[in-house]
Amino acid sequence: MDTKKMAKVFKALSNPNRLDLYLQIVKAQETSYETGCECFISDIAKSLNIGAPTISHHLKELANAELIFTERKGKFVVARVNEEMVNEVMELLKLHQKK
Repeated sequence: MDTKKMAKVFKALSNPNRLDLYLQIVKAQETSYETGCECFISDIAKSLNIGAPTISHHLKELANAELIFTERKGKFVVARVNEEMVNEVMELLKLHQKK
């Protein structure tokens, strides 16, 4: 376990707007599996009361913490959750019971 990496993850999620954006990406990704559509940030941005430059900054912070991957598709940005990082965080937070 890399504690510096985990601290970066928790710091990225400590901002309420960034956490909301991350949760919206998670929700959109879950929906995209069902519909076959991709998770466009422009669709998510419409539901948040945050300007485009701020969303761009938050996306950069989430990507730097390795919580998401972003990709440009023409003029659109597509985001997806880094499942590997989610699993690392879950493993860190897992309570181990003695038997």
